[in-house]
Amino acid sequence: MTKVSKSTKERGSPAADARVSSKLDRLLAELAREDGATIDQLAGATGWQKHSVRGAMAGALKRKGHDIASTKADGVRRYRLVPVA
Repeated sequence: MTKVSKSTKERGSPAADARVSSKLDRLLAELAREDGATIDQLAGATGWQKHSVRGAMAGALKRKGHDIASTKADGVRRYRLVPVA
């Protein structure tokens, strides 16, 4: 396969550099829901494997200052963002 690169004009434009929604943004949206989300829901939203979702929560999101709570009810663990007081 031949790799096709963007032209200089496309690479430099703000529209080409702006992303509509990153996977971390999708992860945050799922975690922000009132009831939170399960690991399966988070993996489905991002297309990542479960260990990658856990790693993103423990690494990237915490580095950005987000606190994530985990609760387990009826054998199902749910993750959610802790609201800032």
